Amino acid sequence: MFDPIVVRPGVVVPGDALSMRAVRASGPGGQNVNKVASKVQLWVDLSRIQGMDVAARVRLLATCKNSLDADGQLVVTSQRTRDQRQNLEDAREKVRALVARALERPRPRRATRPTRGSVERRIAEKKHRARTKSGRRGED
Repeated sequence: MFDPIVVRPGVVVPGDALSMRAVRASGPGGQNVNKVASKVQLWVDLSRIQGMDVAARVRLLATCKNSLDADGQLVVTSQRTRDQRQNLEDAREKVRALVARALERPRPRRATRPTRGSVERRIAEKKHRARTKSGRRGED
């Protein structure tokens, strides 16, 4: 029914892993918005994406956890334009971008030490705060 979404060579979202529903868009548009279903909701079965390794799948699920429905499918919506076909292409591009972002391995963080200046500023601020608070204490 749908064309597959090619994220990059070897990574494909098959067309049968996608399903779509058109609904009425919210927002401005005059009387047209009340009668035309131009907003697109695109469901993607993430388990059917081909060519992703386990780490990329984990990153994708972490990125999309707030956009998953009860069945674990990704729901992507688009109501950017008044045209249903353009909104479908926009939603497909959003899916492609999400999967492409999950494929990128994050650079590992290298532990660094604070600079001498930052340590001195932090200690000076602590001493200043301590003097301020000790000045507030009533002498018994």
